[in-house]
Amino acid sequence: MGQIVADHLNFGAMHETNLFSEPSGLISLSFALALGLGLLLKFWLSSRQIRHVALHRGEVPIAFAQMLSLQAHQKAADYTIAKARLGLLEMAFGAALLLGWTLLGGLSYLNQHLLTWLGSGLLQQLVLLAAFVLVGGVLELPLSLYQTFVLEASFGFNKTTFKLWVLDLVKSSLMGAVIGFPIVALILWMMDAAGGLWWLWAWLVWMGFNLLLLVIYPTLIAPLFNKFTPLEDSALKERVTSLMQRCGFSAKGLFVMDGSRRSAHANAYFTGFGAAKRVVFYDTLLSKLSAPEVDAVLAHELGHFKHRHIIKRIVSMFAMSLLGFALLGWLAGQGWFYTGLGVLPNLAGPNDAIALLLFMLVMPVFSFFIAPIFAQFSRKHEFQADAYAVMQTSGSDLASALLKLYEDNASTLTPDPLYVAFYYSHPGASERLARMQGVNGEPSLKPRINAANAI
Repeated sequence: MGQIVADHLNFGAMHETNLFSEPSGLISLSFALALGLGLLLKFWLSSRQIRHVALHRGEVPIAFAQMLSLQAHQKAADYTIAKARLGLLEMAFGAALLLGWTLLGGLSYLNQHLLTWLGSGLLQQLVLLAAFVLVGGVLELPLSLYQTFVLEASFGFNKTTFKLWVLDLVKSSLMGAVIGFPIVALILWMMDAAGGLWWLWAWLVWMGFNLLLLVIYPTLIAPLFNKFTPLEDSALKERVTSLMQRCGFSAKGLFVMDGSRRSAHANAYFTGFGAAKRVVFYDTLLSKLSAPEVDAVLAHELGHFKHRHIIKRIVSMFAMSLLGFALLGWLAGQGWFYTGLGVLPNLAGPNDAIALLLFMLVMPVFSFFIAPIFAQFSRKHEFQADAYAVMQTSGSDLASALLKLYEDNASTLTPDPLYVAFYYSHPGASERLARMQGVNGEPSLKPRINAANAI
């Protein structure tokens, strides 16, 4: 790859001509414009969200006035605003850090320093990746600490101790090194040794790796961070098992996770793949919802499987990653890709790690503008899962469960519509519950009466 890069670069000519007449100058300009426009759009959307939520803070929406207290509504508003304001700081910091790594030369400096120390080769590239992750992680620690121990704690959500937080950080870092470095080393080796179609073989390896993670995560990885115990409530277990049988779904087990060790937030989810699927309830969820409401929440998750949303998301993820690897395969051989993003490539050896890092840094800047498309598909899936849940259980139980979860997680009932359209993977509460209740001209999702509903 060193020769390929050398063929594309003419540093003397670049100094003598207009910077933006060269491909490297065009990529610099395009990147800077995309980053600036994206940052402005993010700030504008977040500012709209803050103003909209603050404007509606003083009164519970009429549709929920009998179900939610003003105190809970105002807590959700304050929590949403606090998170949005922290998000503004995170966005500004992230943009500055990205500029520092790229156009301001941080990544190039780190790479050249390691080349001087270690020479060219696979070891240098792996150390470069490790150093990048370490430096970035250290720089982001203050914001992470503030979010956990200040913001979350001030609203009563944080339950973790500093010792547990550090232990989680160490575990996740070690897990990332043990699992991530071998796969990255293999991809780097393929980039150098597998010829022009290395990106296709690398994609196949990446796809297999992700499928493997889906299988081993429930039994090997998740238990390192949380305790999972079999569901002991016999009545609830019978209801849940009956629901799954009625929906034609089987799982390897029903488990309760000690989510309360770290947070007061509640949730439930399916995890695993194929025969390794598990149903997991947060202990905080079971403490807040009635048995029929748990049924309704589970039925919603079953709706995702019934409509094959999980498979569709996996397929779309693999399709997008194939396009990404193909694009990386082309960009990695273009000298302007490196110089246009502030990196002086190594002309005497491989630049594969640099190509990977630049691609991971830059692609989110451009893909941000198509994020609403994927958010829209996700919200559509949530509506379909809600409709399925209402057909299998009780619509009123699902509505009350969702309201409890919104209240428990301090999710605002009055988000800005444009912010929702751009960011929300789940519909806003008002739209979601209105769809279930047949309000505002939407079709009513009437529950089907069955033995479980009659109890």
